[in-house]
Amino acid sequence: MKKIIALVVVMLLPLGAFAQSGAKIACVKANEVYMAMPELEAAMKKLEALNEEYMVELKGMQEDAQNKYQAFMAQQDSLSENIKMRRMQEIEQINARSEELYQFAQQDIQKKQGELLAPVNQKLQKAISDVGAEKGFTYIIDVANLIYVGADAEDITPLVKAKLGLK
Repeated sequence: MKKIIALVVVMLLPLGAFAQSGAKIACVKANEVYMAMPELEAAMKKLEALNEEYMVELKGMQEDAQNKYQAFMAQQDSLSENIKMRRMQEIEQINARSEELYQFAQQDIQKKQGELLAPVNQKLQKAISDVGAEKGFTYIIDVANLIYVGADAEDITPLVKAKLGLK
């Protein structure tokens, strides 16, 4: 029990130092700003278009495999063993290529997401940093990770939105 109390005291000491040192702390609703950025919407549209492109290709491959399988099932009694084996291999190859394409598509979309969203994230980070520097804040904390924000905490979300030209 004494260890827990000591640990709590040690954790709270830096907070007292912030209050005494005059550190200016602000909070921001970064996700709210992020979601309002028009660049995000443009990036998401590009990602959706890429995803749709892959989905069309995958659907075509799956339909091709399904059609060949149905044709095989309808004819299998009249086919020689050699032809049966060849057609089954062909269907398996289509399914394998379909799986490979799916894996590649997932990786490509994830890579593209990183490429498209990096500039949006950088722009948001710069706006927050600029507001912090202009207003003389020591720390700016994203409220998404906080459990409690006191009434005297300054919310700079409107300032960051204004910096980015958002409403």
